[in-house]
Amino acid sequence: MPSRPDVRPAPGATTGPSPALVAALRRVLRPLVGLMVARGITYPHLSDLLKGLFVEVAERDFRLDNKLPTDSRVSLVSGVHRKDVSRLRANPQRRETPPAATVTLASQVFSRWLGDPAWRGSRGAPRPLPRLASEGGDRSFEALVAGISSDIRPRVVLDEWLNRGLVTLDERDRVCVNVQAFVPARGEDDKLFYFALNLHDHAAAASHNLLGGDPFFDRSVHADGLSPASVLALKALAAEHGMQTLLALNEAVQAAERRDRDRPADAPRERFTLGVYVFTTPQESGSPGEPE
Repeated sequence: MPSRPDVRPAPGATTGPSPALVAALRRVLRPLVGLMVARGITYPHLSDLLKGLFVEVAERDFRLDNKLPTDSRVSLVSGVHRKDVSRLRANPQRRETPPAATVTLASQVFSRWLGDPAWRGSRGAPRPLPRLASEGGDRSFEALVAGISSDIRPRVVLDEWLNRGLVTLDERDRVCVNVQAFVPARGEDDKLFYFALNLHDHAAAASHNLLGGDPFFDRSVHADGLSPASVLALKALAAEHGMQTLLALNEAVQAAERRDRDRPADAPRERFTLGVYVFTTPQESGSPGEPE
């Protein structure tokens, strides 16, 4: 596991951030500001949100000798006025809410169906599953869902997935998974769950690397000046190879979960995320990247 980076303020930080860092942050924040404006989140709302986050991060990540910092210390590190720090610490803003149960259930069920050999056919593809346990026993769709969670009835899950096109029923009343369709195409909760998960983890990995920790793998392939036809072909190739990579890693994740299932409850646990993404945008002639 990469070591935790030094989270103390960098030497000379009181002189202000570097112009290169400010320019990088402007570019990173631009699409998020666009999203907020489109969804009615104004600057005052964001300012209040950021004030609470600055206090939270300063309190949690910038401790000295792992001691809870005083209001003055938090104010010094974050730049938030001490009166605001005291108010926010006395009445903390709502923390991140856990994802909806149906979102995480879908992810876990599909991961097992695609990654666990017990649920795949001889060629490695996820096998069609009899809908009812009375038909397929331990290898039915009901058993698959029940093996992940008993809180949501398999029929409720099936109806939702049929409506979203994630699965189909064949002529033998078997549930067939549509691998390519498993993206959050409908439902704001689904989209926001993956929006937060993927952007947070990528930003956390990149920030960790900038702060000098043992580096996480963070690479990309990018090019300027391509024709629309070339971009279309590259998008198709990226989708094909990206899905192959995700399916291979998912199989390894399922194997790791089976190995680690019987570990003691107090044993150290870590979270793992791998992301694959594609982005294209029209380019001004002779101007690489996005406009400022």
